[in-house]
Amino acid sequence: MKNRIYNLGKKALTIWGGISLIGIILILGYLAYSTTIGNKTVENKATKSDVRFVLNWCRLGDERIEKVTNSYESGRSFTGDFLDAYAIDISKVTREELKNKKGFYRLDSLPKVLKDAVEMTSGWEHEIPWFPKLEDLKKEEVYVYPWSIYCNGVTPTGAELIYVVPKNKKVYYIGTKM
Repeated sequence: MKNRIYNLGKKALTIWGGISLIGIILILGYLAYSTTIGNKTVENKATKSDVRFVLNWCRLGDERIEKVTNSYESGRSFTGDFLDAYAIDISKVTREELKNKKGFYRLDSLPKVLKDAVEMTSGWEHEIPWFPKLEDLKKEEVYVYPWSIYCNGVTPTGAELIYVVPKNKKVYYIGTKM
C-alpha cells in the first residue's frame, strides 16, 4: 500500500513537473519573441486604412484623408510604453469648422492638464524628426483634439493628441505612454 501511494505521488509530481516545464518554456518564448523580433519599430508603412481612426476620433471623418505622408509606430515595451505618430494630408478643413466642433482647443488657450500633455508629447525629435516642434505649432493657428490623457495624479504620463493645421490641410497624431 505504501509503495502504491509512493508510485502514484511520483507519477503526479512527474506530470506536474512536465506541465510546469512547458509553461515556463512558453512564457520565456513569449517574452523573448515580444522583446526581440516580434517587437519592431515600423516607419512610413501606415496606409489610409491604418490611420482612419485619427479623423474619426475627432469627428472630421476619414473620407478627407488624401495620403499618409509619414508614420512611426514603435515597438511596445514590457511595461506598455510606446510612441506612435502620423502625418496625414487631408482634402479640406476650415478654422470655422474647428471653432464650432466640440473638443477642439487652440494651442494658445489650453486647460492646464492639456497644456501639460501637449508639452509632455513634444520632444521626440530624434524618433520623429518630421513631426512639428511645439514652438512651430504655436506660431500658426493650430487646434488640438485630446483623445485621451493618462495621468499620475495630475501629471500626464501618456496622451493621444490630434493636431489639426487648417492652413496646411494637415493632421498630426501622436500617441505616447511613458
